[in-house]
Amino acid sequence: MNKDYAMKLNRITAGLGLSVSLLSASSAWAVQMSDDNFGLDIKITAQSEDDRDLGTRDGGDVNGIGADLRPWLYGQRGAWSAFAMGQAVVASDIIETDTLESSDPELAGDSQADGREREKNYLALREFWVDYAGLTDYPGEHLRLGRQRLHNDDGQWRDTHIEALNWTFDTTLLRASLGAAQRFSDYRTDLDELAPEDEDRLHLFGDVATQWRPGHWLGLSAHHSRDDGKLANPGEPIDALDKRATGELTWLGVQAHSDAYNFRNQQPVNYWASLTSLTGEREALTRAIDNGQEIATGKNSDNVSAWGTDLGLRFRLDPNWQVGGAYARGSGGDDGNGTGSYRQTGLHSNRSAFTGTRSRVHRYGEAFRGELSNLQSATLFGSWQLAEDYDASLVYHKFWRVDDRQQIGRSGINARIDDPLHDGIGTAPQVDLIDGEKDLGQELDLVATKYFKQGLLPASMSQAIDEPSALVRFRGGVFKPGDAYGNDSDSLMHRAFVDVIWKY
Repeated sequence: MNKDYAMKLNRITAGLGLSVSLLSASSAWAVQMSDDNFGLDIKITAQSEDDRDLGTRDGGDVNGIGADLRPWLYGQRGAWSAFAMGQAVVASDIIETDTLESSDPELAGDSQADGREREKNYLALREFWVDYAGLTDYPGEHLRLGRQRLHNDDGQWRDTHIEALNWTFDTTLLRASLGAAQRFSDYRTDLDELAPEDEDRLHLFGDVATQWRPGHWLGLSAHHSRDDGKLANPGEPIDALDKRATGELTWLGVQAHSDAYNFRNQQPVNYWASLTSLTGEREALTRAIDNGQEIATGKNSDNVSAWGTDLGLRFRLDPNWQVGGAYARGSGGDDGNGTGSYRQTGLHSNRSAFTGTRSRVHRYGEAFRGELSNLQSATLFGSWQLAEDYDASLVYHKFWRVDDRQQIGRSGINARIDDPLHDGIGTAPQVDLIDGEKDLGQELDLVATKYFKQGLLPASMSQAIDEPSALVRFRGGVFKPGDAYGNDSDSLMHRAFVDVIWKY
């Protein structure tokens, strides 16, 4: 074991030791340990992917299997509780064992735009937090401090593990949350530095929703991010770990839904609708290549004025079968008052139970994995659920650009193609998408799950661990690129997983 690896391991071990001490070293945590206070989650994942770059360059394929072990420890005394979960991953390739991380292309795969090198095997601290539930007499009220999972039902605002102070209030008629979050580390032995977009970025957020009539919710959400990072000065060399942009952005949204993300919802018709505005200021670095080295040339400052929407409707045909459709659009281009390209908060996963089953599905494709930025998506789906033993969802997506001369946000596609509009003098520049073409492609997804033993986990852990005690799941998608990716790209790409999970 080399010195650097030993230092990383020591940092992770020290953090885990600190977290465990919250549970056991102090007399405040002198609780009687039982089978509900500690456990081990075992996850075996097999992944097949071909090919992320659509055949435009070498690489982009993944074929491997890995084991993900997550020991956890939980303690409670009165209104106080605490939790810690570690993680050990051993794999034959750099595969995705975590759906939250796999929803972020910066953490998915072995060819990374942020310059950080992942390893097949690593140790991590997944969660460590302290919770106080005594501010009010309501059982659904919690104040939690530490690295925790922030989550909202549609996954389009928050769904990630991050260091945060978060207050939540959940009753029959009213739900609310208020918090602050900032990422200080990924707590992994293979990652020394944060991704550039997470460095020095503070998130403030809050939402409130009321059940204005039985089964129907109306809510407001707000999110503000402040990026205080430093951009390179003109003439300075920059690398993949340097920031490309800073600024302050504010999202304000309104949502209405029929508790559509609750798989136990038996209403004959379910719906969701959201509209979000994005405003703020953004300063972006301008760059040039000098003798193979990327150099900062200056900065551009823009006002941001953009919007995004997500609409969906689902019909229950009988107790087992449902069908539905959805449409989403994130603005793109210049609206005349500033940059009109919508972007998401950076804490999103875009995974939700919008098909009406327990299994969460990527809203913009298991293969494409789009971000709602200069993107519009039309979706049709059907789902089947047998009691709490089986479920399956078949989903079709069609994707377009809003502005056919602007790039989209992040996605699970990493193609680089020769610009067909080049004048023919010299080497054609490499582009992600072809100007003038809106058609991004289409995709067909299948997610199917068999559930096993229920009830091994304490009810208090339902927020941190949102799956039954054991399951086998297939999730995969086949993406057919459109004209925006050019004529020389591969005709199909796929990404597929088989997960086996057991929670002791």
